This record gives sequence, structure tokens and C-alpha cells, in this order.
Amino acid sequence: MTKQLLIYDNVTALNRRDHGELAYKPTERFDFAREVNAAPIMLGEIAAASNDFAIVFADAGEVAMPAVLFGVQANENLFVGADGKWLAGYLPAFMRRWPFVFSTDEGGQTLTLCIDETAPGFNREGRGERLFDSDGVPTSFTNGMLGFLQEYQAQQLRTQAFAARLQALDLLHAVEARIALPGTEARTLTGFKVVNRDKLRALPAETLEQLFRSDELELIYLHLFSMRNMDRLREKAMQALGDAPAAT
Repeated sequence: MTKQLLIYDNVTALNRRDHGELAYKPTERFDFAREVNAAPIMLGEIAAASNDFAIVFADAGEVAMPAVLFGVQANENLFVGADGKWLAGYLPAFMRRWPFVFSTDEGGQTLTLCIDETAPGFNREGRGERLFDSDGVPTSFTNGMLGFLQEYQAQQLRTQAFAARLQALDLLHAVEARIALPGTEARTLTGFKVVNRDKLRALPAETLEQLFRSDELELIYLHLFSMRNMDRLREKAMQALGDAPAAT
């Protein structure tokens, strides 16, 4: 399969016939995310992610879903170091689930646990955690990953409901972010939306109370609070320019 879901190269359904001898040793390198300049974020992550990243809303089908920004241009992730280390305090669940992922059928009713077979941690020499035991039964490691992905899926549905709520209230508006960098043309980030503060303040008191009681109002303000991290993104872009070799 071609590269899909931003960070997956070759996704295949996990099965005991092909993967009965397979083991996985997690890596501390994040080279697989080096060209990902944004990634989805779930509701339960917004509080932690707001400390490190600008959280915006990016079009994803019928609604604009929360996403974190990693770069100021396409194919750029300023939070992956030259040594492959992750350069932020928080690691989004979207990254933590790799190289495992769910695939769905055309009707979206059936979920299948899949792996990216190209991930360097997979091996048949027994390094790390076996995916199946000697009887072909999924190990506790595999079941744990399955549980993690099931929770991720549930969070995704709740996040979609939250995003649909913001859209129904007409709170989101498209914006552009212009990142001025010394010695080069300014970078312009487009294709995302943020909550409009004026429209938020203009909501009826009853609607605001509903948002407060559902904790959605807190999530909205965490999103708005996170936008201060656009300055951090600019600083990291400036640092990356300084580290780049001079043109010859």
C-alpha cells in the first residue's frame, strides 16, 4: 500500500499466519514523523498538548478536527531532532500508536488491527515483545495495544462530536498565520481554523452554560490558550534556519 495516514508506509492486517514469529522492540527515534507538519489530537489530549503546541482545527471530512502544528511549511516537523529524538514534553497519541493502527471496512463498521511492516522495530529474532505466543494467541503486549487503539477510536468519536458542536454554533473561522523569518521569505500557514472570540462572547448565556457544564468551554479556552505556541513554532523555525548549512 502507498503511504497513508501521514506516518504509515505499508499497512497490513495483523494475523498469526504471517506474523506468528514477529516481535516488536519500540524505538526512541521518530524519523517516521520527520515530514509531518501537523497531526490530529483527541479531546483527552488537549490539556497536555496545549503546553507544547498550537492547537488548530483542520478540515477532515464533514467537520474540522483538532490538530497540533509541528512545522511552518509542508513536510517539516520542527519537533523531531537531527538524532530522531522527540523535542517536546508531550507526545500525541497519534504518534504513540505507531506502528499499529486500525483499518475499517467501507461501511466503517468493522475495525481490524494492522501494523506497518516497514517499522524498524519489527523483527523475527525475538527482540522486544512477541505479538503472538507459541500457540498463536495474541500476547498481553498485543492485547494492550489493541486496548489503546480502541480507546483512541472512542476518543476520536467524542472529538468528532465536539468539533461538530463548534461547527453547529458557527464558532470556527478560517485564518492564516504569517511567520516572518530573517533572511528568507515569510512562511504563510493556511488551511486551518480557530475559534472566533467575538462569536464565542456573543453566544447566549444558556449556550455558554451548556458548554461549561459539558467541559467543552474549558477545551475551547485551552485551544485559544495554545495559540501562544505559534511564537514557539517561529522560534524553532528560526533555530532550524540557523542550523541549516549555508548555500554554496
